[in-house]
Amino acid sequence: MNGFWLSGEQQAIRDAVLKLCARFDADYWRRTDESGEFPEAFVSAMGEAGWLGAAMPVELGGSGLGLTEAAVVMQAVTESGAGFSGASALHLNIFGPMPLARFGTEEQKQRLIPRLISGEDRMCFGVTEPDAGLDTTSLKTRAVRSNDGYVISGRKLWTTMAQRATKMLIVARTTPKADVKRSTDGISLFYVDFDRARIQATPIPKMGRKAVESNAVFIDDLHVPADALVGEEGRGFYYLLEGLNPERVLVGAEAVGLGRAALKKAAAYAKERVVFGRPIGQNQGIAHPLARAWAELEAANLMAFKAAALYDAGLECGAEANAAKYLGGEAGFRACETAVLTHGGMGYAKEFDVERYFREAMIARIAPVSREMIFNFIAERVLGLPKSY
Repeated sequence: MNGFWLSGEQQAIRDAVLKLCARFDADYWRRTDESGEFPEAFVSAMGEAGWLGAAMPVELGGSGLGLTEAAVVMQAVTESGAGFSGASALHLNIFGPMPLARFGTEEQKQRLIPRLISGEDRMCFGVTEPDAGLDTTSLKTRAVRSNDGYVISGRKLWTTMAQRATKMLIVARTTPKADVKRSTDGISLFYVDFDRARIQATPIPKMGRKAVESNAVFIDDLHVPADALVGEEGRGFYYLLEGLNPERVLVGAEAVGLGRAALKKAAAYAKERVVFGRPIGQNQGIAHPLARAWAELEAANLMAFKAAALYDAGLECGAEANAAKYLGGEAGFRACETAVLTHGGMGYAKEFDVERYFREAMIARIAPVSREMIFNFIAERVLGLPKSY
């Protein structure tokens, strides 16, 4: 991004993704939302076009693009009308393997990542736990050394794609919390086969994004080889931190894209819907909220791409990445809410799509980190205020 606009190459990426996404219309996403059917055709098309490996190194079969370009890709997906159903179906392939790419051995990278880029393997990520939530250092999943590797047992929650995953990236304690000097020590990262004889995944019925399931996962004495460990034993928490900022940036950019999709629908409806002899968009009570939504989305977008540019330049971007996730989530939600209200009673009808966008907009307000934890981070790291928890 050159200052405040996309470069020629980035614009070409955006145009190409939007063109591909246009093959999957509102009816397609409406069907997946109603049936819960995974958008297999869409993911396959994105894979064939090479977008699944967009952020992975060229030597591993990826495109070697930066976070900025990954954000362009993912924002185009949500903005096309695919929303978070489309984005979440791709997420773990776009940036999920990054801990492997950064901290895995050369042998691990060469053996494992090309299979993810091609779609031959699909991964899920087991981090959140029922009793820990955002307090990752209190996770209870254990990995105990065995003669030839580790035995992992525990529970994970909100694990996306576990129904169709062949691999799982998982964090577990290798040293009990009581036995480490710092609570962030003693946590390790593993990349394992999703052995369904030892791992049970149960979908969680939820508000939106039915096509991409979230799961409660139970792991019972999963034996994994020593080379399933990624990086050094006990350093897994710090490896997770490396991926937090990119995830926040992508979610923020995607939320902006979703808000834009809703705003486009609302503006079109406001021009076409005639009440009392005039289009409703002629009324300031309709026009002004839509204009405000546009301004908020564009402001949030600037923060997302500022954070991405800082990350790609190797500079500190924690505050900007967190702000991007917060601002994008809030602006996207308000745009979707405004779109529903613009449609009036028809905003509640599935055929106009904005109710689906509205439901999916809640995702970016909740995940991957709460608004309150973002405020805590900024208060402490930017404003120098004392820690509150």
